[in-house]
Amino acid sequence: MYIALISIIVFICVLLILVVLAQNPKGGGLSSQFGGSTSQLMGVKRTGDLLEKLTWGFAIALVVLTLATHTMVGSSNETTGARSINEERARQSQVPGAAPATLPGSTTDTTAAIPDAADIPAMVDTATKK
Repeated sequence: MYIALISIIVFICVLLILVVLAQNPKGGGLSSQFGGSTSQLMGVKRTGDLLEKLTWGFAIALVVLTLATHTMVGSSNETTGARSINEERARQSQVPGAAPATLPGSTTDTTAAIPDAADIPAMVDTATKK
């Protein structure tokens, strides 16, 4: 069923491409070749209207079929328990928790401690010093 829907989507994509290419961006297109915009051709007022309706119809069908394939894949993943590779990696990775302040038997490292205000030397302005 999934392969059939994908085949229909590809077919609709090809039809949509052909219909869009048949239109002229300035309004001439296929309708201007059959006697202008007010001609009666096979009961249709204007060919431009037909092409526009076909474009909208194919676009809507493409969206609906794409959503249908997504729901099919989503429902099959829920029943089989299959997940994407990224979901599996995210579930397997361990988020490191907050490390305890001190580990038993360890000493505290004071090399990165912030010095007191009295330990900081005074600033000397070298630009005005003579």
